Amino acid sequence: MSDTPFPTFAQAVKVWFRIGCLSFGGPAGQIALMHREVVDERAWVSDERFLHALNFCTLLPGPEAQQLATYLGWLMHGVKGGVAAGLLFVVPGALVMLGLSAIYAAFGQVPFVDALFFGLKAAVLVLVVEALLRVAKRALKGSIPWVVAGLAFVCLFLLNLPFPVVVLAAGLLGYALPTAFAGGGHGKAKAGPPALLDALLAREPGRIGAMAAGARRAGLLAVALWLWPVVLLADVPVFGDIAWFFSKMAVVTFGGAYAVLAYVTQEAVEHYHWVTAPEMLAGLGLAETTPGPLILVLQFVGFLAAWPLGWGAAVAGSLLTIWVTFAPCFAWIFLGAPYVEKLHDQPRLKGALAGVTAAVVGVIANLALWFGLRVLFQQMAPGPLGLELPVPESLDMHALLLALLAAVCLFRLKLGVVKTLGVAALAGLVVRLALAA
Repeated sequence: MSDTPFPTFAQAVKVWFRIGCLSFGGPAGQIALMHREVVDERAWVSDERFLHALNFCTLLPGPEAQQLATYLGWLMHGVKGGVAAGLLFVVPGALVMLGLSAIYAAFGQVPFVDALFFGLKAAVLVLVVEALLRVAKRALKGSIPWVVAGLAFVCLFLLNLPFPVVVLAAGLLGYALPTAFAGGGHGKAKAGPPALLDALLAREPGRIGAMAAGARRAGLLAVALWLWPVVLLADVPVFGDIAWFFSKMAVVTFGGAYAVLAYVTQEAVEHYHWVTAPEMLAGLGLAETTPGPLILVLQFVGFLAAWPLGWGAAVAGSLLTIWVTFAPCFAWIFLGAPYVEKLHDQPRLKGALAGVTAAVVGVIANLALWFGLRVLFQQMAPGPLGLELPVPESLDMHALLLALLAAVCLFRLKLGVVKTLGVAALAGLVVRLALAA
């Protein structure tokens, strides 16, 4: 490892593009894929630094996985690295979502697309479970972090407490009891040479400070680029509402797409009348089957909002939604990351972020269960405490078998992520076409 050169910008861009194309399954699957690519397989970033960055991104509004990619890209290659990593995480999924939105608006549901991604979702479920086990093993050292992770899961899944409250409470506990999380919030470093980024920072201790000024300028520019269309289009019918509404979403989307979905649905359906409730659910289904952040469901809404004005307007509405949704994400990272890096060696603040990491394990578990129930069961019904529970009779045996196939490919045959996704997607397509025949 010590003889391995630090990756060039061009080499990193190839990996960020690969991650952007394969980032299915919501934040849990995306974080798992990113961890596998940059920590496990290439050792560009250490476990500790990866989770330190994830802690910060979890506290921000917006899609944490996309922001994590931006953060890591900035750490490795400065502003251009952050921009490239963040954009490449979004662009492949956004292009797919744009195409699917156009097909949906013109023709309605797309059976072929649904069949193609049927097996893919089952495979992503296996990837998420594997990631949850791996992250928990490395991030939770000691009884208190495990308790915090368990309580975070209970608070989110059973009690439906607000996401920011859960994360803030975990952070405060870590700040108050830093020794309880010492070495536990981030896990122990793997034996052997340090990760390439850590080795580089050790050789160049002033690197982060030297990049801080450029990050601040980039962050302020991102704020200006975000607010410019909001002001410019304020009085333009439909587009002014799109710019304003989704800008608000960019500020309050703590906890990811699921956390804000109810509010978006209510406003888009009942207030603006951009979409119907069934269309909103169809949009979420499309977002779940495309790479990139689940918050891309907002792009679908923006497309249909401007659809009555014509094809060109619908595409413009879609792109405007993407712009005002993700420009703030770059602003948060570039303005905050240099300061967060300075907290790396401060015990209490490090303990606070370690507490957040423990809670994040519970968050991933909550997302994994939410996703898994909806992959394996066709119907959900109201249960105690306001929970949605699966209807046992609606168990989809085909989805279960596809998930088992993916598990064999990943764990037993060691095929890797790409081949596992490919096998599962092809199997799902065959199953759906056979059932339809």
